[in-house]
Formats: sequence, C-alpha cells, structure tokens
Amino acid sequence: MSTADRMPIRLLVADDEEMTRTALVALLDLEDDIRVVAECADGGTAVDAATRERPDVALLDLEMPVLDGVGVCEKLTGSPTRTIVVTRHARPGVLRRALAAGASGFLPKSTPVQQVADVVRRVHAGRRFVDPDIAAMALTEADCPLTARELDVLRAARSGGTVADIAGELHLAQGTVRNYLSAAMTTLDARTRHEAARRAWEEGWI
Repeated sequence: MSTADRMPIRLLVADDEEMTRTALVALLDLEDDIRVVAECADGGTAVDAATRERPDVALLDLEMPVLDGVGVCEKLTGSPTRTIVVTRHARPGVLRRALAAGASGFLPKSTPVQQVADVVRRVHAGRRFVDPDIAAMALTEADCPLTARELDVLRAARSGGTVADIAGELHLAQGTVRNYLSAAMTTLDARTRHEAARRAWEEGWI
C-alpha cells in the first residue's frame, strides 16, 4: 500500500511559543502522511484537545503554562495517543521524568523538522525514540536525592510563591512546607529555597 493510500497520522502539536508552533505545524502539514488535527498553546488545552480529537500522536513542548509536557503525558496515560516531548533545555533528568510519565519520544527543539516527522512516524508505529546525546547524558547522571514531596514543594517554589502560597497549592500545612524546603535545601547545599529550586530545575528533577 502506498503512502497516499494509508490514513494520515493524526497529530496534535502543543507549544506556548506561537512562532515556533505555527512554523512546526506548517512544515509538518507538508508531509503527505501527517495531518495536524489540533494545535495548542498550553498543557491544559492540549489535554482537552487530545480527549476530543483523539490524535494518534501528540508532540508536546516541555515547558508550557497550566501543565507542562510531562504532565500532559501523565494525563494521557491509557489513551490511544502516543506522546513525544520536545524541549529547549535538554536536561537528562527531564528524560527520566518524561519516560516515567509514558512518553514514547524525547527530542531537543534543535531537531530538524524532517527528523521530527520521522520520529512521529516511528512513535506512531509503536516504537520509541530518544535523542542519543540526551540518552548518553542520562546514563551518567546521578539519581535524584530528593523525595517526591520535596520535589513537589520545590516545583511550586520555583514560581516565586510564598510558603503560604505553596501550602495552599499543595494542600499542606505551612510548617510541613517549611520542613520539606529545609530538607531539600540541606540535601542540595542551597542557602535559599529559590536556589534549591533552581538547582533541582537545572538537574531536570522538576
């Protein structure tokens, strides 16, 4: 059966940078076997669109408002949509998070569009693809020394909120938040919670 005879791969593209998203959609739509059925500017909209359109593959920017690319992968677990995460900051820790969330592909944003299209085809066919340079970095990366709750608190702290804001967001007592922040700061040898959050982000743990 020729490419023209097959049903096109139905693709969702989510990226909060409009210029990047628009260019990517335009170029991928030129492929005979790929059809973009939805484009979204944030993770929440991406989940809604994926639920409504049921695309074969979702191409997700890592850093988006409302819900990041890894969060979207988690929300789509169990759905027929296979996911690929793309990121400008190719930190190996993020690769582990993405794969744990069910992503089938992981690419830096510097990937040429033709290769992106090839990865979409590969993932649609049931295979996985991880950028080899990021995979090599991940093999030498140390395990995250922080607990899941400490990571939650640092993730919330990265937005610059107060202890009260973090407590409200995570439904924790303020004293509990302070304890988690103190433990994370000690583990990371950080002087402030913002420094601890920055270091955790740089490692790709949050």
